[in-house]
Amino acid sequence: MVKDTKFYDTLGVSPTASESELKKAYRKAALKYHPDKNPTPEAAEKFKEISHAYEVLSDDQKREVYDSYGEEGLSGQGGPGGMNAEDIFSQFFGGGFGGQAQRPTRGKDIKHSIGCTLEDLYKGKTTKLALNKTVLCKDCDGRGGAEGKVKECPDCHGTGMKFVTRQMGPMIQRFQTVCDKCQGTGDLCDPKDRCTSCKGKKTTTERKILQVHVDPGMKDGQRIVFSGEGDQEPGITPGDVIFVIDERPNAEFQRKGNDLYKEYEIDLLTALAGGEIAFKHISGDWIKIHVVPGEVIAPGELKIIEGQGMPIYRHGGKGNLILKFSVKFPPNHFADEDKLKELATILPPRQEIKIPEGAEVDEEHMSKYDPARHQQRRTAYDDDDEDGQGAGPGVQCASQ
Repeated sequence: MVKDTKFYDTLGVSPTASESELKKAYRKAALKYHPDKNPTPEAAEKFKEISHAYEVLSDDQKREVYDSYGEEGLSGQGGPGGMNAEDIFSQFFGGGFGGQAQRPTRGKDIKHSIGCTLEDLYKGKTTKLALNKTVLCKDCDGRGGAEGKVKECPDCHGTGMKFVTRQMGPMIQRFQTVCDKCQGTGDLCDPKDRCTSCKGKKTTTERKILQVHVDPGMKDGQRIVFSGEGDQEPGITPGDVIFVIDERPNAEFQRKGNDLYKEYEIDLLTALAGGEIAFKHISGDWIKIHVVPGEVIAPGELKIIEGQGMPIYRHGGKGNLILKFSVKFPPNHFADEDKLKELATILPPRQEIKIPEGAEVDEEHMSKYDPARHQQRRTAYDDDDEDGQGAGPGVQCASQ
């Protein structure tokens, strides 16, 4: 006969419940009312009551005191190691909702950069890349030892991780760490029964060749994924091997999305009177264009050639090629005076200048700009002004 049945009622069990029945009842109730699953004030309060009830009834000494004297008999007796409701939940479920981090169930992805020229991304290419990866030992099937000789670690129950409670003055610190008994492997094996191939490590190193296909139209930063080709570990799903496209710059063409841009210098005669221009395309073919006489091309003008850009990845078709023209003018004094007069009769008339009547006019002469000479002189003046040297030598400021 027990003095108080409140804690048993909270867990929904009878006072004669066994240890396994208490665990089962606590698991069911805690999952239902945990704040991460049921974020209401009522659920949070109920979760604390359930955890406190289980804390008492799962301890044989406390349960005996509770059965004989009720809650009053527990006065002054704290929880095991000062654990709160979250501690009990984490210990019971191995971390649970919002608890300590669990042993990963999926391996890390392995990323590699694959350099591609613009020509590669236009035509596509296939390359073979070798990598060293960790695989489960084939001789012991990843067990680490002879069949039947590898036992589950009793300290961490095969997880490779365990909780440690440490008291630091008035505070209780509780954290998860690698099991020191099995060194994080989760199992134990006598040295004489260990696999001779992997020395009990369960894994070996293997060299694997992957054939990477770069499809036409792929872009910088795009990923090529080999699912499940990452490193293998017992009980863990392998991650992926991911190749990331690294687009190398091109001296002649610039890529913007699916379009290509190219700067082209055209001579003055072709720009004014028409003719032909030609250049080698990124595809390796040559493109020839007929400039129609009278279709004047101005410096900085943009022209488009449709369908001569980059292939559009997985959709078919191609982007456009945009040409930006610069015009190459002849050198100074390229013609005698008679030819210049003849040229003046062909070109549009000169722009008329207008100076207000009565304005003062300075007649000047232009010379060719020399950055080394002219800019250096200007910088020297600027430095003098900025450094405060303009006042002459020997001038200083002093505080009294």
